[in-house]
Amino acid sequence: MNEPQFVKRLEDCVNLRRTGPQLSQKEPGANPPDADQTRSGNGNQSLWAAGAMLAAFGTYFCMYAFRKPFTAAQFTDVTVYGLTFKSVLVTSQVIGYSISKFIGIKVISEMKASRRAQTLLGLIAISEIALLLFGAVPPPWNAVFMFMNGLPLGMVFGLVMGFLEGRRVTEALSAGLCASFILADGATKSVGAWLLEMGVSEYWMPAAAGGIFTIPLIIGVTMLARTPPPNQLDVEARSERVQMTRDDRWLLMRKYGFGLTMLVVMYLLVTILRSIRADFATEIWIGLGEPAAPRTFTSSEIIVALGVVAINGSMVWVRDNKKAFNLSLLTCLAGFCLLGSALVGRSFGLGGFAFMVMVGLGLYLPYVAMHATIFERLLAMTREKGNVGFLMYLADSTGYLGYVGCMLFKGVFNHQGQFLPFFTTACWITCILSVLCIAASMRYFGGRRLTDRQPVSSM
Repeated sequence: MNEPQFVKRLEDCVNLRRTGPQLSQKEPGANPPDADQTRSGNGNQSLWAAGAMLAAFGTYFCMYAFRKPFTAAQFTDVTVYGLTFKSVLVTSQVIGYSISKFIGIKVISEMKASRRAQTLLGLIAISEIALLLFGAVPPPWNAVFMFMNGLPLGMVFGLVMGFLEGRRVTEALSAGLCASFILADGATKSVGAWLLEMGVSEYWMPAAAGGIFTIPLIIGVTMLARTPPPNQLDVEARSERVQMTRDDRWLLMRKYGFGLTMLVVMYLLVTILRSIRADFATEIWIGLGEPAAPRTFTSSEIIVALGVVAINGSMVWVRDNKKAFNLSLLTCLAGFCLLGSALVGRSFGLGGFAFMVMVGLGLYLPYVAMHATIFERLLAMTREKGNVGFLMYLADSTGYLGYVGCMLFKGVFNHQGQFLPFFTTACWITCILSVLCIAASMRYFGGRRLTDRQPVSSM
């Protein structure tokens, strides 16, 4: 070996020791050079995932404090054209929230990762300002500020979900996120009821509740902002999640239109009933003969959250994407069977607390499955260009639009009657139609439609 060849070989050896062996990006299972050090280091992936779950849970839990506490009040001192003022406020907020979901179809699907955290904080700030104006302006004119409160909050979930999707542990992270809105719904109402007991007026209570949760929300968003992106193993198992253009969105809808439509209709029905149960929990508990006390709200939702998170979070252990997708559809079906059982049991003397817990489980099992697994695994199976944010906001916008219509119907035709009969009728309609939608979607996605573009590896 001559001297130039020897020197070149020696330089190659030195460079190899400095940089380590280079892995081809095409090699299955290969990670980027520093992915393991950045994401999990020496076996710290579980610690990272726990931190991300805690941040997502805390952020969305705190968001509910800017949205839900006002529903703990009755607002019986004002009526608007024969409608209860509470129905007007709920409808006003939901209209704003629904418009936000339609805006989110574009905004969330096109959002850059670097802008998520600052956008989150800006949206929350706008909602709190609206609550302050709600307290300062006399009724019924302050109802417009409840609309302004809902308008920014509808995009918060998509921004938080953007930090979590496309990972091998997404179901666990998403289940933790979804546990927040199950628990926060009752807990923030309890905070609202507590503030009322402390002498805060019904009109200033919503802003006060939001102020209590401002600092914890900032901490949660700061933690989310430090969440690392999916690594190469995540991309291989779940597909890369990218910003979508208008053409990308239409292409995805054309390819899977009927199946997605069935899922969206089911989600529409569940969203309507879930929202009725949440926003009129006080009236439903009273109709059941149970006390509408703060601890009642919280106790029932803790049980619901534990069951829903355990079942939907367990999907993280199913590596095969198609199998997990089918299991999540069966989870939805099981939820509707539980809902039907609660309705039948009520006619045979089932207690009010047990009834509300069973209805909660029956509704949140499919609701969380849509958030945590169904759309996530659909993209992972098909390897289509897209993100969960687009699919979720497509479903959410439809769901909340239906809820607005339902509230208007309730306010016009039954606003002075007992609420429980209206609620149980809505439960039966949701149960029957949703089972039909699930059956149709299982048939649509059950063929060879989803077997052409499987990921390289599910491990």
